[in-house]
Amino acid sequence: MKDVQSWARKVMDAVRKVIIGKENVIERVIISLLARGHVLLEDIPGVGKTTLAKAIARSLGCTFKRIQCTPDLLPSDIIGTNVYLLHDGKFVFRPGPIFANIVLADEVNRASPKTQSSLLECMDEYQVTVDGVTYQLPLPFFLIATQNPIEPEGVFILPESQVDRFCMRLKLGYPDAEEEKQVLVEQRLTHPLELLQPVTDAQEVLEIQRCVREVFVSDLVYEYVLRIIHQTRKDERLLLGASPRGSLFLIRAAQARAAMYGRDYVIPDDIKALAIDVLAHRIIVKPIYRAEGLTGEQVIAEILELIPVPDMI
Repeated sequence: MKDVQSWARKVMDAVRKVIIGKENVIERVIISLLARGHVLLEDIPGVGKTTLAKAIARSLGCTFKRIQCTPDLLPSDIIGTNVYLLHDGKFVFRPGPIFANIVLADEVNRASPKTQSSLLECMDEYQVTVDGVTYQLPLPFFLIATQNPIEPEGVFILPESQVDRFCMRLKLGYPDAEEEKQVLVEQRLTHPLELLQPVTDAQEVLEIQRCVREVFVSDLVYEYVLRIIHQTRKDERLLLGASPRGSLFLIRAAQARAAMYGRDYVIPDDIKALAIDVLAHRIIVKPIYRAEGLTGEQVIAEILELIPVPDMI
């Protein structure tokens, strides 16, 4: 898995030229890409969500499209529509911005529920259907969606069916004083994103994704994941436990992390390191406990402490 490790290192090094001090988030975005999942970046305005998405896309050397979500955005504005050509006397499909390797859905929760639902087929099946005809999306396909959780007005909460399709939900947070100073100095004359060059291409991304699927997962690791997942379904503080899709993404993400760390096998530490980011957004805390300040992240952290780690020796 040295090829995966070196590939991941060069991509991270490229993105770090633009995003300062967020190595943990950058790593998890790349893990989600290698796990063939998607990422939801949820944080306050101005911390670099859109910049991170652009930096990832430019580093990968893949086709990139941005969708600026607004309440009046229509599904056809995303997936495309059939256009009648008068001189040819026939309809021709004009693909929308979803037809790209890397797609940024900016402020996704500002789109209407009808428009949000147009992303479901794209995220899960890598295809769109227009007027009964199915069109395949280019591979690799990686959706990065952003949303601002602070503003309650003019937004539409993402349905659970869509949230569950994201491999991870990540937050950047504020930079510390030194990191913010570095940002100010480096962007005095120009933005580092303008100088960023691709370090890979779409074909290589597909090859790396195939390598990640070959990472070995033992029965002990499978059982460990299932104990964590089933504990979320038994927890009395939760209205909704983690889905089977959650367990699948946790395994795939662990495979990607193992490969990025130079291993061809998954260990329990891979599961523990990723469980909160993969599972916390898939569970729903009951209102009475949510009112007391309990979060999904806290519940998953407690479950990880409760479930014994298997001995791999």
